[in-house]
Amino acid sequence: APPALAPARAYPRSRPSCCSPGQAAGAARPRSVPGPAQPARAPALPGAALGPALRPRPRRAVVVPGERGWGVPGLAPPPLRPLLPTGRGVVRALTRPSRGRPAWLPRERRHHACCAQPAPTEIPALLAARAHPRDPPGCQQTVSKASASSSPIFWRLSAGWGHGWPPCLCPVFSRALGTKPVAKGTSVPLGLNSVKIHCQNEAVYQYHVAFSPEVECRNVRFAMLKEHQALTGDVTAFDGSILYLPILLPQVSVKAQSRSDGEEITITIQITKVLEPSSDLCIPFYNVVFRRAMRILDMKLVGRNFYEPAQATILHHHRLQIWPGYSVSIRKKDGGLFLLVDAIHKVIRSDSVLTFMHTIYKQSLNSFQDECIKQVVGNTVITRYNNRTYRIDDIDWNKTPRDSFTLASGEEITFMDYYSKAYGITIRELDQPLLIHRPREKQTSEGRRPLDMVLLVPELTFMTGLPELRRDSRTVKVLQSPQQHYTRLTSLLRRIRDSPEASRELMRWGLSLDPDIHRVGGRILPAERINLRHSSFVPAEDLSWNKEVTREASISAIAMNYWLLVYPKRLQDLVKDLVATMENVCGPIGMRVGQPALVELKDDRIETYAKTIRSVLGSEDKVQLLLCIISSNREDLYGAIKKLCCVQSPVPSQVINAQSLVGQPGKMRSVVQKVLLQMNCKLGGELWGVDIPLKHLMVIGMDIYHGPSRGTRSVIGFVASMNHVLTKWYSRVVFQMPHQEIADNLRLCLADALQHFHEMNHCLPQKIAVYRDGVSDSQLNTVLKYEIPQMQKCFDAFENYQPSMVVMVVQKQISTNFYTLTAEQFASPPPGTVIDHTVTSSDWQDFFLLAHRSRQGCSIPTRYVCVLNTANLSCEHLQRLTFKLCHLYWNWPGTIRVPAPCKYAHKLAFLSGQVLHHEPSAQLRDKLFFL
Repeated sequence: APPALAPARAYPRSRPSCCSPGQAAGAARPRSVPGPAQPARAPALPGAALGPALRPRPRRAVVVPGERGWGVPGLAPPPLRPLLPTGRGVVRALTRPSRGRPAWLPRERRHHACCAQPAPTEIPALLAARAHPRDPPGCQQTVSKASASSSPIFWRLSAGWGHGWPPCLCPVFSRALGTKPVAKGTSVPLGLNSVKIHCQNEAVYQYHVAFSPEVECRNVRFAMLKEHQALTGDVTAFDGSILYLPILLPQVSVKAQSRSDGEEITITIQITKVLEPSSDLCIPFYNVVFRRAMRILDMKLVGRNFYEPAQATILHHHRLQIWPGYSVSIRKKDGGLFLLVDAIHKVIRSDSVLTFMHTIYKQSLNSFQDECIKQVVGNTVITRYNNRTYRIDDIDWNKTPRDSFTLASGEEITFMDYYSKAYGITIRELDQPLLIHRPREKQTSEGRRPLDMVLLVPELTFMTGLPELRRDSRTVKVLQSPQQHYTRLTSLLRRIRDSPEASRELMRWGLSLDPDIHRVGGRILPAERINLRHSSFVPAEDLSWNKEVTREASISAIAMNYWLLVYPKRLQDLVKDLVATMENVCGPIGMRVGQPALVELKDDRIETYAKTIRSVLGSEDKVQLLLCIISSNREDLYGAIKKLCCVQSPVPSQVINAQSLVGQPGKMRSVVQKVLLQMNCKLGGELWGVDIPLKHLMVIGMDIYHGPSRGTRSVIGFVASMNHVLTKWYSRVVFQMPHQEIADNLRLCLADALQHFHEMNHCLPQKIAVYRDGVSDSQLNTVLKYEIPQMQKCFDAFENYQPSMVVMVVQKQISTNFYTLTAEQFASPPPGTVIDHTVTSSDWQDFFLLAHRSRQGCSIPTRYVCVLNTANLSCEHLQRLTFKLCHLYWNWPGTIRVPAPCKYAHKLAFLSGQVLHHEPSAQLRDKLFFL
């Protein structure tokens, strides 16, 4: 097998390029001096060193041949032209045509034509350029098909560059239309939680419906059009102005009468488009149709998903109800239309919010209101009378169910009377406060007056989700096993097939489902080698190397010569055992731990810790690390220590809960081993690494933290690698507006990281790979048009510097699941499983990678979307690089679900936004102090 991410080597000079030679696709053109045009040089592409058998073939422009093979009948071949300087650059001559279609060239090919096009007089048969959704504004493409009736003739078009050449920002890989490159790996058959949808109708027809005079109310428009079902049929999809039908109608005008004033209304229906049944415009109302089918199966819509409360599992001991349900959506993928089904559950607590508040009152009498706000606000609740969910934003202690509110009709009514009349519910406790939910703008229905707030009665609302103390319940594992997940999916398909009404609802639009889940072929990426100081090894199948890192020396270890150990007096015996265990354990992992400076506290109050730590750090300049022992899991004490050590008196710090050190024999030794490895990271040490063939590479991880309350500012975590083996990291934090997902100030972060990289390596990186976490599909174009230009602008601060970039969006909140069949049972696939076809996007270059092994339940992969690739890295190279990065998170001796820089950025943003509420000190930026 070829080595992963082989060093780049230039292709032969004859290789054409869709962009300026010597300049990667998508990179800004380097400054040039006007003058005579120089011969073009072919760009260096990774993978060229793989050998002729495995090397990708060069791209060529394709021209449709005519009867005599030269584009049009009777047209002689165009003469060869020398290099000619033009206003847009230098277009090289057309080389000699070659007959026959090589085996590697598909019959349908698209190529970017924004950089160089032959003159129209030379190739009249060149098809008209058209925009493609994957290309940025201004980028054109040509599509050409080989004629089946004559021997195809291909023109090889190459381009030079000169002064004024416009850059081509190609956000995706160059590939043939409708195909994706096939990468190497061990094949594995997989099942997906997707069901193929077949469209029986030949077409879907789109009409524009006009009302004259204009009718403002949308509900009135619905009613008027419904009166003419004899014309439109009973199968319609209408949003108030656009009508979709499975039948073709001529342009017609019908009359309707307004019920309010009797005015005659003319309704004109005019066809505007004829759509393919799998068109993107059809997807929204296909989803509406499928929701109707789910309601026919007696399922209840809660939020965006369907549940079956009648099939709930009651856990009396835990006072929980578990509702089985399904998350369903119809999506268009590379392989066609699919129904994406995920078997989900909603956990409902049997106790109401009012009962929960009574429990808090008994436990915290003096700080009842503060504790209520802390434990209730930010949670999602459900109202059982209408099965709607709300996020609690505040508590109004001054209002009770006796207070009144105004109905839409203008009538004043109390909460007591409203629930009695509307739902037949009698509120028992009349002095309880009310919960406040503030709806977002997009949650407000069109045409309705937006609500400032929604007031809820705690007695009638129920908390959702597992309580904090029960998050480790084994019940979740039983409910989410791969075999049961598959059984529930096939059960839903069988219920739809066996229900005549549900099947008829789908067939009205010509939709039919496969009887089983869709099966595809995936690949397992090669295992990566883990490198330590004196040895390297390939981990076992479970991709865990905990034993190796605790028995062998890390790559580099920082000696702990002067460090502080702060503890309360009553834990002095435990501290002696801790120090002795650290001395015994540090040797095998390559660390040298000296005797600490012991600081004993008279009690464990926050004021005592803060005053003592501030005093000691203020008088000592050589403290390498501060280790604090606390008696219990106290978030307020932990936050006070971290604020002191990360903001006010910057020093790496470690906080240990004393309860984690006591218990079973050998527990302290295991905990101390992990703590020492973590302390080594915080001091600047390096634990392990993997082989990174790409040289002069910088990898960046970005994530954004949003606080639970709406007024809390969002925090950007920015982490960048500082060496070629990706074991040194540099971090920055930026605060921005609350719940703002798109990042600002990236130019400052990247420029600072590049400057630090240059100080350490005496050069700048030639390739930058950015892994951006937490971006949904609707924000991909915003990242491409707003965040990426920010980072590219910082290159201007460095002379003659234009590195190539790869920007990958990391999506964890997805519903796609993989299954593999072993011993007649469905199980989770092995780590390293990747899928890059069939269920991938038709608009972006993406792939699904399962990098970790789940210890319980289903293993959910992570989706990676490439929004920019000017480094010309192939899809396989990006997959291998991503998988390598999933091995480098030093808080876990194994692979994790996302690349390590993304996880580091998440930890940094969470610490800064949840605990510090301030940017950490600049003195800690070159250390992983946030682990």
